[in-house]
Parts: sequence; structure tokens; C-alpha cells
Amino acid sequence: MELHGYFRSSASYRVRIALNLKGLEYDYHPVNLLKGEQKEPQHRTLNPQGLVPALVDGEHVLTQSLAIMEWLDEQHPQPALLPSDPLARARVRALAYNVACDIQPIQNLRVLKYLQSELGASDEQKVMWIRHWIDGGFTALETQLNGQGGTFANGDAPGLFECCLIPQIYNAERFGVTLDKYPRIAKIADACATLPAFEQARPENQPDSTV
Repeated sequence: MELHGYFRSSASYRVRIALNLKGLEYDYHPVNLLKGEQKEPQHRTLNPQGLVPALVDGEHVLTQSLAIMEWLDEQHPQPALLPSDPLARARVRALAYNVACDIQPIQNLRVLKYLQSELGASDEQKVMWIRHWIDGGFTALETQLNGQGGTFANGDAPGLFECCLIPQIYNAERFGVTLDKYPRIAKIADACATLPAFEQARPENQPDSTV
């Protein structure tokens, strides 16, 4: 398999974690978002949206990180990213979607560029925007996670939610949002930090982090 992504892209980061948790080997192809490589024709043949990631498996090209991760779970069932129980599965999806659909999209690179270039937001206003949406999303997540047993969101093994959460925490820390108010989230983050799958997926451990 080939993963086309950017080292600091949350969506690419999620898929790297999932591939690592599954123990799947892949070739990494950097796409520099700051240089606009995602808009070049070569990449748009893989992802017409001009976004990352894109996962190539033989003749098949998959896009959208959540779709990629669920496809990986169906093709390579163990270890599972989603629980077998339908209600637990829906709950984990809801947690993951909170991050991937509500928190992260409104603070990604193209949104921030639009805020500054088209709407005239200052650097300070941009950071305030990012912190506002992360704090609101994390507050909701903390409430949803409270009372749930186990080390992770669903028992004692990480899954789809943790694949989404850890990249979002990385973004939060970049912009000065700490986890002091979110002990349950912090506990999950600490547990993930002990696992090689998460460490290997970190942005600074990717070959394009120094470009």
C-alpha cells in the first residue's frame, strides 16, 4: 500500500496510526500542503478534492480518513478499530466524528488561510478561533467519556476514536490548549503515548517533517 499524506495533517496522522495498529506495511509519499502539491494534477488524479490522505492499494484508491480506516478494519479485522457490539460501535463512531467532523475541519489549513487572506483575521484572531473550537469540542468529549470504564474509550485497546483524538491533541498543544481541564482525555492520551503505533505515527517521526 501507498499512503500519500502530509506529516502534520490530522487526517494523514489518523491513517498512519490505524495502519500501525493493524501492523500493515506501506510506502509513504509526502504531499507538501504548504507548497500546494495537493493541487497538482498528479495528486488530483488520486484525490480530486485536492486533499490528503489518499491510500493506494493495488488498483484501488481510497480517500477520506474515516472511510479509509473503516475499510482497513473490514479488510484486516484484527486488531479491531471498532467494537463488535452495535451500540458500542455507534458510540465510538460518535466520539470519532466529534473530532473528525466537528472540531478539526474548521481549523484545518485551508480554513485558516481563508480566515486570514479573505476575511483579514490576524494571527492572534486565528489562534483564538482555533482554541475556541478545540475547547468546545474537548468539553463535550470529556462529558461523553466520563463514566466509561477501561483505559481507552472502549475498554483496554485503542481504536477508531484514539486514531482521531491523538492528532487533535497534537494540534491543540501546538496552539496552547492544554489538557488540564480534560482529565479523561489526558488519561487516554497518556496510555496512547506508551504504544509504538502512536509514537511511530507522530508528525516529527515522518520523513517530510524536516523538509
